[in-house]
Amino acid sequence: MAENSGSVYVYNQTRETFLAFRVKVADSGLSRMVGLLGKRSLEPEGGVWIVPCNSIHTIGMLFAIDVVLLDKDFKVVALHELVRPFSITRPNFRAESVIELPPHTIFKSGTMVGDQFVIERYEASRAASVASRTALP
Repeated sequence: MAENSGSVYVYNQTRETFLAFRVKVADSGLSRMVGLLGKRSLEPEGGVWIVPCNSIHTIGMLFAIDVVLLDKDFKVVALHELVRPFSITRPNFRAESVIELPPHTIFKSGTMVGDQFVIERYEASRAASVASRTALP
């Protein structure tokens, strides 16, 4: 994705469930370095998608997170639930990107290694126009 790509949604196609609707894309050197540092928490349906990335740390963070590691085809290659502050995950060399999510997101969504994700930009204007065309008179 291009720098400053904005927000995306994360959908688990295998389980047919959404994990988050407001995921910020961290794809520049600075945005990947900063990540969630300085935040007090994550919004309930928020997160950060770090691209490229195969390992994370929570040094300096104040809250636990769930972590999903994806390969280049958005297939789940590893999961880390409730990663506590001041932790470091081991590098996973099959991973191309990492999604940091609020605690318990992995459990609530039923996500498992091998699941296929869809990650796309949500375009509110396009969704509104589709909804207006499909509305009953």
